Amino acid sequence: MGKYQRPLGRWAGGQVTRSGMGGGLTVAVRMPRAARRAASAPTLSDRARFRLRCVEHAQRAGVPAAVVVFGVSRATVYRWLRRYEPQRLRSLEDRSRRPRTVRRATWTVAQVEAVLALRTRYPRMGKTKLAVLLAARAEAEGGPLCLSPSMVGRILASLRRRNVLREPHAVPVRRPRPARPHATRVPADQRHPTRPGQLVQLDTVHLRPLPGVERRQFTAVDVVSRAAVFGVRASASAGTAAAFLDELVARMPVPVAAIQVDGGSEFMAGFETACRDRGIALYVLPPRSPKLNGRVERLNGTARREFWEVYDGDLDLPSLSRALLSWERTYNTERPHQALGYATPAAHLATLLSHMS
Repeated sequence: MGKYQRPLGRWAGGQVTRSGMGGGLTVAVRMPRAARRAASAPTLSDRARFRLRCVEHAQRAGVPAAVVVFGVSRATVYRWLRRYEPQRLRSLEDRSRRPRTVRRATWTVAQVEAVLALRTRYPRMGKTKLAVLLAARAEAEGGPLCLSPSMVGRILASLRRRNVLREPHAVPVRRPRPARPHATRVPADQRHPTRPGQLVQLDTVHLRPLPGVERRQFTAVDVVSRAAVFGVRASASAGTAAAFLDELVARMPVPVAAIQVDGGSEFMAGFETACRDRGIALYVLPPRSPKLNGRVERLNGTARREFWEVYDGDLDLPSLSRALLSWERTYNTERPHQALGYATPAAHLATLLSHMS
């Protein structure tokens, strides 16, 4: 009660206060019953308070106005109005979403013990196989243990919830990494080469030009000059990769100082030995990082669109090798390369070599 307010007693069943400046105008204000009970008002959640504001607005201004102001549907406002009880504000709280009827366990103790015994004996068997074993036991012994797989699954879930059934812990199996006596991760000072031949990216592509016909394309590209070498084989193995290394060294217009590959098995064993014998550094990418071989991955897509999708010749290896070698010359000497300012890799390499000399 303020400085210039004093109680007037009871008036029409409500608390009355007088407001004024002493000798001036006096106003009598009736205090609502809800205000007198404010101290014991329940604590409502944010959702309940939102519904209460919506209901009060609907009672004052109408349901259509509440729909516009609060952004809810007309049916929702009417549902909240039906739920609203002025003497029990918690009626606007969220109601329980629990189903009216809940499935109850129908299995017997004997069935639970039988399922538990079988699962303890065979801890990695699922509900379907356990149901088959229970049916076979029921047929042999004549017991009432023929259960459906779904009921076996519910029994197992119940046993897990009650910590009666303890599942075995999974044991991670790690395969030992193959020995890489020559290959290493790319050093930090070699990640951004500046000289032609300093780093060549190499990759393979699995191709199926026809049903039952499989080919492997070897793709190599110099990171700086974008000069490329292509090869095709029937399979990708360490032997075929080592054979392609001979073609790569022979047809690459600059000496190859280092090769970067992924963790494919074709770039191990014999291929790694061949790189070591030639004095070529071999860098292996970390797992799941094809973006680090972005130049050759992009070139694989170019070869697929511009060669394989338009090639209509024979699919035997000699015919494919001749056609792919012809397209390799086109790529290096005739096809404009957007990343090189629409110059060809051969022209770009000549410019680089002239600047270096």
